[in-house]
Amino acid sequence: MNIKKILVSQPRPTSEKSPYFDLESKYGVEIVFRPFIKVEGLTSKEFRQSKINVPDYSAIILTARTAIDHFFRLCKELRYNVPDTLKYFCVSETVAHYLQKYVIYRKRKIFYSETGRMEDLIPIIAKHNKETYLMPVSDVHNDKAVVLDNNKVKYVKAVMYRTVSNNFKPGETFDYDMLVFFTPAGIKSYTTNFPDYMDRKVVIAAMGSTTLEAAAKAGLTIDVTITPEAPSMASAIAQYLKKVQAEEEKAATATDEDTQALAAKRSAAAKKAAATRAAKKAAADALAAKRSAAAKKAAATRAAKKAADKK
Repeated sequence: MNIKKILVSQPRPTSEKSPYFDLESKYGVEIVFRPFIKVEGLTSKEFRQSKINVPDYSAIILTARTAIDHFFRLCKELRYNVPDTLKYFCVSETVAHYLQKYVIYRKRKIFYSETGRMEDLIPIIAKHNKETYLMPVSDVHNDKAVVLDNNKVKYVKAVMYRTVSNNFKPGETFDYDMLVFFTPAGIKSYTTNFPDYMDRKVVIAAMGSTTLEAAAKAGLTIDVTITPEAPSMASAIAQYLKKVQAEEEKAATATDEDTQALAAKRSAAAKKAAATRAAKKAAADALAAKRSAAAKKAAATRAAKKAADKK
């Protein structure tokens, strides 16, 4: 399938160095960033219904910048002054640095995974096993929470925000060749917005076990996902586009070869037909010459006989 337009269900990257922009220039595709979902924060009233008392916890596990935003937002709404002694355990250095928006980074106890993988944060958490952990999450829990559960980390999940469908407007153009999903909520939004999704001929890309599971339940076939050789979605898409382009070039080459073969065949046939016509003409000319010679000989014989009769 020829891929010209890709919808990535995430906000547009703030950095122009994003690998998605490299895909546009390298493979000649158009990438549109259009989230299928949007995040809404729980109100302080809604959060109080969970019976979670934030001051009871000495450490916070943070998996995304969104979690940081809503944690500090709710603390402000709850009139809770976040203490300087609070410890932060972040899934990546990027998430950790985002804390600078709310705290003085160098004066806080902040820990993070060097690899950006939740599995590599576990040993750090294990060294601080006397802490009481709180993990701000969305109403749809992700793989990172599963990692904590599998490693028997004692923590409490605090739903501080929710994901809701970012509905498409009636009649809105939807002419994408590939759709890229990162969350189960994104899959749900797509199938809700487009009930005829099973009939749409689009390439589906997705990552994350829960997202892949949601896609399977919806009956979607995943064409692109991350692998050890392509550990990021951008690299997985690049690998797929490279394969598609190679197939297209092969098909084009095969078509050219077929065209050349047909032209050569037609040329040979034309030459053969011309040779046949030439041979037929030569035979006809020879026959005509033979007949002309015979006629001249007959005429000469008749003339000689007539002359003899006169004598």
